[in-house]
Amino acid sequence: MELRVQSPRDLLGIAGCARLGDTIPRRIAFINEKGGSGKTTLVANIAAHLALRRGRRTLAIDMDPQGQLGKVLGLEVRRPRHSAIELLVDSLLGEDFEKTARRGDRDPVSSRLPVTATRIRNLDIIVANKSLALFPSWTGGDPADEESTSRLAERLDTAPNTRDYDFILFDAPPSFGALTLNILRAVDEVVVPVPLTFLGLDGTAEMMRTLEMVRSRYDRPHLELVMVVPMFYRRTRLAREILNKLEDRFSKELSLAVVGFNVKIDEAQSRGLSIIEYAPKDRGAEVMASIAEELDARRRPKDQTRSTDRDTDTEQTMAEQEERYS
Repeated sequence: MELRVQSPRDLLGIAGCARLGDTIPRRIAFINEKGGSGKTTLVANIAAHLALRRGRRTLAIDMDPQGQLGKVLGLEVRRPRHSAIELLVDSLLGEDFEKTARRGDRDPVSSRLPVTATRIRNLDIIVANKSLALFPSWTGGDPADEESTSRLAERLDTAPNTRDYDFILFDAPPSFGALTLNILRAVDEVVVPVPLTFLGLDGTAEMMRTLEMVRSRYDRPHLELVMVVPMFYRRTRLAREILNKLEDRFSKELSLAVVGFNVKIDEAQSRGLSIIEYAPKDRGAEVMASIAEELDARRRPKDQTRSTDRDTDTEQTMAEQEERYS
Protein backbone atom coordinates (compact mmCIF):
# COMPACT_ATOMS: atom_id res chain seq x y z
CA MET A 1 0.00 0.00 0.00
CA GLU A 2 1.65 3.22 -1.07
CA LEU A 3 1.31 6.62 -2.68
CA ARG A 4 0.94 10.32 -2.09
CA VAL A 5 3.17 11.10 0.88
CA GLN A 6 3.34 14.44 2.67
CA SER A 7 6.31 14.93 4.98
CA PRO A 8 5.29 14.34 8.64
CA ARG A 9 7.45 17.34 9.56
CA ASP A 10 5.50 19.48 7.10
CA LEU A 11 2.19 18.25 8.48
CA LEU A 12 3.14 19.18 12.03
CA GLY A 13 4.29 22.56 10.80
CA ILE A 14 0.86 23.19 9.23
CA ALA A 15 -1.09 22.28 12.31
CA GLY A 16 1.30 22.75 15.18
CA CYS A 17 -0.76 21.00 17.83
CA ALA A 18 1.18 18.45 19.87
CA ARG A 19 -0.76 16.54 22.47
CA LEU A 20 2.00 15.54 24.85
CA GLY A 21 0.87 15.79 28.45
CA ASP A 22 -2.83 15.98 27.61
CA THR A 23 -4.88 13.90 30.03
CA ILE A 24 -8.07 13.61 27.98
CA PRO A 25 -7.64 10.97 25.28
CA ARG A 26 -8.91 11.46 21.76
CA ARG A 27 -11.43 8.73 20.99
CA ILE A 28 -11.37 7.94 17.28
CA ALA A 29 -13.38 5.30 15.43
CA PHE A 30 -12.13 3.80 12.17
CA ILE A 31 -15.36 2.78 10.55
CA ASN A 32 -16.98 1.85 7.27
CA GLU A 33 -20.07 -0.32 6.96
CA LYS A 34 -18.50 -2.06 3.97
CA GLY A 35 -16.10 -4.91 4.67
CA GLY A 36 -12.57 -4.98 3.29
CA SER A 37 -12.06 -1.24 3.52
CA GLY A 38 -8.72 -1.36 5.34
CA LYS A 39 -9.88 -0.32 8.82
CA THR A 40 -7.73 -2.87 10.64
CA THR A 41 -4.64 -2.05 8.59
CA LEU A 42 -5.00 1.63 9.39
CA VAL A 43 -5.66 1.15 13.12
CA ALA A 44 -2.74 -1.25 13.60
CA ASN A 45 -0.18 0.83 11.75
CA ILE A 46 -1.34 4.26 12.86
CA ALA A 47 -1.38 3.07 16.47
CA ALA A 48 2.11 1.61 16.09
CA HIS A 49 3.46 4.84 14.59
CA LEU A 50 1.86 7.08 17.21
CA ALA A 51 3.24 4.92 20.01
CA LEU A 52 6.64 4.04 18.60
CA ARG A 53 7.62 7.18 16.71
CA ARG A 54 5.63 9.93 18.42
CA GLY A 55 5.61 8.61 21.98
CA ARG A 56 1.83 8.91 22.21
CA ARG A 57 0.22 6.65 24.80
CA THR A 58 -2.13 4.70 22.57
CA LEU A 59 -4.87 2.15 23.16
CA ALA A 60 -6.24 0.18 20.20
CA ILE A 61 -9.62 -1.45 20.82
CA ASP A 62 -10.89 -4.17 18.51
CA MET A 63 -14.69 -4.14 18.35
CA ASP A 64 -14.90 -6.53 15.39
CA PRO A 65 -15.71 -10.15 16.36
CA GLN A 66 -13.29 -11.37 13.68
CA GLY A 67 -10.48 -10.29 15.99
CA GLN A 68 -8.09 -9.36 13.22
CA LEU A 69 -6.53 -6.36 14.95
CA GLY A 70 -4.96 -8.56 17.60
CA LYS A 71 -3.86 -11.06 14.98
CA VAL A 72 -2.01 -8.53 12.81
CA LEU A 73 -0.22 -7.26 15.92
CA GLY A 74 0.85 -10.78 16.88
CA LEU A 75 -1.47 -11.47 19.83
CA GLU A 76 -3.46 -14.56 20.71
CA VAL A 77 -7.16 -13.79 20.33
CA ARG A 78 -8.89 -17.18 20.56
CA ARG A 79 -8.42 -17.62 24.31
CA PRO A 80 -7.23 -14.28 25.66
CA ARG A 81 -7.22 -13.51 29.35
CA HIS A 82 -9.24 -10.36 28.64
CA SER A 83 -11.22 -9.22 25.61
CA ALA A 84 -13.54 -6.52 24.31
CA ILE A 85 -16.71 -8.30 25.47
CA GLU A 86 -15.76 -7.19 29.00
CA LEU A 87 -16.37 -3.60 27.92
CA LEU A 88 -20.04 -4.44 27.42
CA VAL A 89 -20.82 -7.35 29.75
CA ASP A 90 -19.22 -8.25 33.06
CA SER A 91 -18.51 -11.91 32.46
CA LEU A 92 -16.96 -12.34 35.89
CA LEU A 93 -19.87 -11.02 37.94
CA GLY A 94 -22.62 -11.89 35.51
CA GLU A 95 -23.81 -8.26 35.59
CA ASP A 96 -23.70 -5.27 33.28
CA PHE A 97 -20.77 -2.93 33.78
CA GLU A 98 -23.20 -0.04 33.53
CA LYS A 99 -25.37 -1.26 36.40
CA THR A 100 -22.50 -2.00 38.76
CA ALA A 101 -20.73 1.24 37.91
CA ARG A 102 -23.93 3.16 38.63
CA ARG A 103 -24.18 1.55 42.08
CA GLY A 104 -20.55 2.44 42.72
CA ASP A 105 -19.69 -0.96 44.21
CA ARG A 106 -17.07 -2.09 41.69
CA ASP A 107 -13.56 -2.22 43.05
CA PRO A 108 -10.86 -0.18 41.26
CA VAL A 109 -9.13 -3.21 39.77
CA SER A 110 -12.23 -4.72 38.12
CA SER A 111 -13.29 -1.24 36.94
CA ARG A 112 -10.17 -0.82 34.83
CA LEU A 113 -10.24 -1.32 31.09
CA PRO A 114 -9.20 -4.91 30.22
CA VAL A 115 -6.06 -3.94 28.32
CA THR A 116 -3.20 -6.13 27.17
CA ALA A 117 0.28 -4.69 26.70
CA THR A 118 1.92 -5.20 23.31
CA ARG A 119 5.62 -5.50 22.56
CA ILE A 120 5.50 -1.88 21.31
CA ARG A 121 6.21 0.64 24.03
CA ASN A 122 3.24 2.98 24.69
CA LEU A 123 0.82 0.72 22.79
CA ASP A 124 -1.83 -1.34 24.57
CA ILE A 125 -4.69 -3.27 22.99
CA ILE A 126 -8.06 -4.74 23.86
CA VAL A 127 -8.48 -7.77 21.63
CA ALA A 128 -11.73 -9.23 20.33
CA ASN A 129 -12.93 -12.66 19.31
CA LYS A 130 -16.17 -14.36 18.32
CA SER A 131 -17.65 -13.96 21.79
CA LEU A 132 -18.25 -10.31 20.89
CA ALA A 133 -20.71 -11.40 18.20
CA LEU A 134 -23.05 -12.70 20.93
CA PHE A 135 -23.55 -9.27 22.47
CA PRO A 136 -26.55 -8.24 20.31
CA SER A 137 -28.42 -11.44 21.19
CA TRP A 138 -27.77 -10.93 24.89
CA THR A 139 -29.35 -7.48 24.73
CA GLY A 140 -32.46 -8.42 22.75
CA GLY A 141 -31.03 -7.72 19.31
CA ASP A 142 -32.38 -4.16 19.03
CA PRO A 143 -29.54 -1.87 17.79
CA ALA A 144 -31.58 1.20 18.69
CA ASP A 145 -31.94 0.27 22.37
CA GLU A 146 -30.74 3.23 24.44
CA GLU A 147 -29.28 1.23 27.31
CA SER A 148 -27.42 -1.42 25.33
CA THR A 149 -25.85 1.10 22.92
CA SER A 150 -24.51 3.35 25.69
CA ARG A 151 -22.49 0.70 27.55
CA LEU A 152 -19.17 1.30 25.85
CA ALA A 153 -19.30 5.05 26.46
CA GLU A 154 -20.21 4.56 30.12
CA ARG A 155 -17.44 2.00 30.54
CA LEU A 156 -14.83 4.36 29.15
CA ASP A 157 -16.18 7.28 31.16
CA THR A 158 -15.93 5.39 34.46
CA ALA A 159 -12.73 3.36 33.98
CA PRO A 160 -9.84 4.86 35.98
CA ASN A 161 -7.23 3.95 33.34
CA THR A 162 -8.98 5.63 30.39
CA ARG A 163 -6.95 8.78 31.04
CA ASP A 164 -3.70 6.82 30.82
CA TYR A 165 -3.84 7.37 27.06
CA ASP A 166 -3.47 10.15 24.52
CA PHE A 167 -5.32 8.20 21.82
CA ILE A 168 -7.97 5.49 21.93
CA LEU A 169 -8.49 4.03 18.45
CA PHE A 170 -11.43 1.73 17.65
CA ASP A 171 -11.50 -0.88 14.89
CA ALA A 172 -15.23 -1.12 14.11
CA PRO A 173 -17.12 -4.08 12.64
CA PRO A 174 -18.05 -3.88 8.93
CA SER A 175 -21.80 -3.63 9.53
CA PHE A 176 -24.43 -1.52 11.22
CA GLY A 177 -25.73 -2.77 14.57
CA ALA A 178 -25.41 -2.56 18.34
CA LEU A 179 -21.61 -2.74 18.30
CA THR A 180 -21.28 0.07 15.76
CA LEU A 181 -23.72 2.27 17.68
CA ASN A 182 -21.83 1.65 20.92
CA ILE A 183 -18.67 2.88 19.21
CA LEU A 184 -20.26 5.96 17.67
CA ARG A 185 -21.79 6.95 21.01
CA ALA A 186 -18.40 6.54 22.71
CA VAL A 187 -16.14 8.49 20.33
CA ASP A 188 -15.72 12.13 19.36
CA GLU A 189 -14.04 11.61 15.99
CA VAL A 190 -14.49 9.30 13.03
CA VAL A 191 -12.06 8.21 10.32
CA VAL A 192 -13.62 6.60 7.25
CA PRO A 193 -11.35 4.53 4.97
CA VAL A 194 -12.81 4.37 1.46
CA PRO A 195 -11.77 1.73 -1.08
CA LEU A 196 -11.60 3.38 -4.49
CA THR A 197 -14.35 1.20 -5.95
CA PHE A 198 -18.01 1.80 -6.75
CA LEU A 199 -19.18 -0.20 -3.74
CA GLY A 200 -16.68 1.60 -1.53
CA LEU A 201 -18.10 4.96 -2.57
CA ASP A 202 -21.65 3.72 -2.02
CA GLY A 203 -20.70 2.48 1.44
CA THR A 204 -19.35 5.92 2.29
CA ALA A 205 -22.71 7.51 1.48
CA GLU A 206 -24.38 5.04 3.85
CA MET A 207 -21.82 5.88 6.51
CA MET A 208 -22.58 9.59 6.25
CA ARG A 209 -26.28 8.89 6.82
CA THR A 210 -25.41 6.80 9.87
CA LEU A 211 -23.29 9.59 11.34
CA GLU A 212 -26.08 12.11 10.86
CA MET A 213 -28.55 9.75 12.52
CA VAL A 214 -26.29 9.33 15.56
CA ARG A 215 -25.76 13.09 15.84
CA SER A 216 -29.48 13.81 15.88
CA ARG A 217 -30.96 10.78 17.64
CA TYR A 218 -28.41 10.48 20.43
CA ASP A 219 -27.65 14.19 20.87
CA ARG A 220 -24.09 13.94 19.56
CA PRO A 221 -23.79 17.18 17.53
CA HIS A 222 -20.01 17.30 18.04
CA LEU A 223 -19.34 13.86 16.54
CA GLU A 224 -16.83 14.86 13.89
CA LEU A 225 -15.78 13.25 10.63
CA VAL A 226 -12.11 14.08 11.04
CA MET A 227 -10.62 12.22 8.08
CA VAL A 228 -11.52 10.28 4.93
CA VAL A 229 -8.70 8.02 3.72
CA PRO A 230 -8.71 6.76 0.10
CA MET A 231 -7.64 3.10 0.05
CA PHE A 232 -6.35 0.58 -2.49
CA TYR A 233 -5.53 3.02 -5.27
CA ARG A 234 -4.89 1.57 -8.70
CA ARG A 235 -4.03 3.39 -11.90
CA THR A 236 -7.47 3.03 -13.45
CA ARG A 237 -10.00 5.51 -14.75
CA LEU A 238 -12.57 4.40 -12.16
CA ALA A 239 -10.15 4.92 -9.26
CA ARG A 240 -9.33 8.41 -10.48
CA GLU A 241 -13.01 9.25 -10.92
CA ILE A 242 -13.85 8.10 -7.40
CA LEU A 243 -10.88 9.98 -5.96
CA ASN A 244 -12.10 13.13 -7.72
CA LYS A 245 -15.59 12.63 -6.26
CA LEU A 246 -14.10 12.26 -2.79
CA GLU A 247 -12.11 15.47 -3.37
CA ASP A 248 -15.34 17.29 -4.25
CA ARG A 249 -17.38 15.87 -1.37
CA PHE A 250 -14.73 15.87 1.37
CA SER A 251 -12.36 18.69 0.44
CA LYS A 252 -11.42 19.39 4.07
CA GLU A 253 -11.56 15.85 5.42
CA LEU A 254 -9.68 13.95 2.71
CA SER A 255 -6.26 12.78 3.85
CA LEU A 256 -3.15 14.08 2.14
CA ALA A 257 -2.02 10.50 1.55
CA VAL A 258 -3.67 7.92 -0.69
CA VAL A 259 -3.08 4.31 0.28
CA GLY A 260 -2.28 1.97 -2.59
CA PHE A 261 -1.39 -1.72 -2.71
CA ASN A 262 1.82 -2.64 -0.90
CA VAL A 263 3.23 -6.15 -0.51
CA LYS A 264 5.34 -5.27 2.52
CA ILE A 265 2.27 -4.36 4.56
CA ASP A 266 0.73 -7.76 3.80
CA GLU A 267 3.99 -9.46 4.71
CA ALA A 268 4.17 -7.55 7.98
CA GLN A 269 0.63 -8.52 8.95
CA SER A 270 1.30 -12.19 8.18
CA ARG A 271 4.15 -12.03 10.71
CA GLY A 272 2.14 -10.21 13.36
CA LEU A 273 4.05 -6.97 12.91
CA SER A 274 3.24 -3.41 11.94
CA ILE A 275 4.86 -2.05 8.80
CA ILE A 276 6.59 0.48 11.09
CA GLU A 277 8.50 -2.40 12.69
CA TYR A 278 8.83 -4.72 9.71
CA ALA A 279 10.01 -2.35 6.99
CA PRO A 280 10.33 1.17 8.42
CA LYS A 281 11.94 2.58 5.26
CA ASP A 282 9.39 1.09 2.87
CA ARG A 283 6.96 3.36 1.02
CA GLY A 284 4.09 1.69 2.85
CA ALA A 285 5.59 2.74 6.19
CA GLU A 286 5.98 6.29 4.87
CA VAL A 287 2.31 6.44 3.88
CA MET A 288 1.13 5.11 7.24
CA ALA A 289 3.41 7.57 9.02
CA SER A 290 2.00 10.41 6.92
CA ILE A 291 -1.60 9.51 7.80
CA ALA A 292 -0.74 9.06 11.49
CA GLU A 293 1.01 12.43 11.64
CA GLU A 294 -1.86 14.14 9.87
CA LEU A 295 -4.37 12.59 12.25
CA ASP A 296 -2.23 13.68 15.20
CA ALA A 297 -2.17 17.21 13.80
CA ARG A 298 -5.77 17.61 12.75
CA ARG A 299 -7.28 18.41 16.13
CA ARG A 300 -6.95 22.17 15.89
CA PRO A 301 -9.10 25.30 15.51
CA LYS A 302 -10.89 25.43 12.18
CA ASP A 303 -9.25 27.69 9.64
CA GLN A 304 -10.05 28.96 6.19
CA THR A 305 -6.87 27.85 4.45
CA ARG A 306 -7.46 24.11 4.41
CA SER A 307 -9.60 23.92 1.26
CA THR A 308 -7.08 26.01 -0.70
CA ASP A 309 -4.23 23.83 0.50
CA ARG A 310 -6.26 20.78 -0.43
CA ASP A 311 -6.83 21.95 -4.01
CA THR A 312 -3.12 22.59 -4.50
CA ASP A 313 -2.13 19.29 -2.91
CA THR A 314 -4.65 17.42 -5.07
CA GLU A 315 -3.36 18.80 -8.34
CA GLN A 316 0.23 17.97 -7.39
CA THR A 317 -0.75 14.53 -6.15
CA MET A 318 -2.59 13.44 -9.26
CA ALA A 319 0.37 14.52 -11.39
CA GLU A 320 2.71 12.53 -9.12
CA GLN A 321 0.47 9.48 -9.35
CA GLU A 322 0.41 9.55 -13.14
CA GLU A 323 4.19 9.96 -13.26
CA ARG A 324 4.74 7.10 -10.81
CA TYR A 325 2.57 4.63 -12.70
CA SER A 326 3.36 5.67 -16.27
